[in-house]
Amino acid sequence: MISMDGAALRIWRQKWRLSQAKLSKALGVSSMAVAYWEWGQRRIPPLLPLALEALEHRMKEEDKHGFTVGMSEVQETE
Repeated sequence: MISMDGAALRIWRQKWRLSQAKLSKALGVSSMAVAYWEWGQRRIPPLLPLALEALEHRMKEEDKHGFTVGMSEVQETE
């Protein structure tokens, strides 16, 4: 399993142009959880890289097909 630190999480999130709020909604966690992970205040769950990989796949499919693949509820909130 690949470990991830807060800086890597922030880089990933910014690469995909997601706010902390959007990422937290997609992951089903609070926006403060994402902030604490990025700040190094809380340990990043070991399965988070796998969850981000799945989320990345969904976003790529969305871009490829021009429709939302499970991300509509995240995009509609902002």
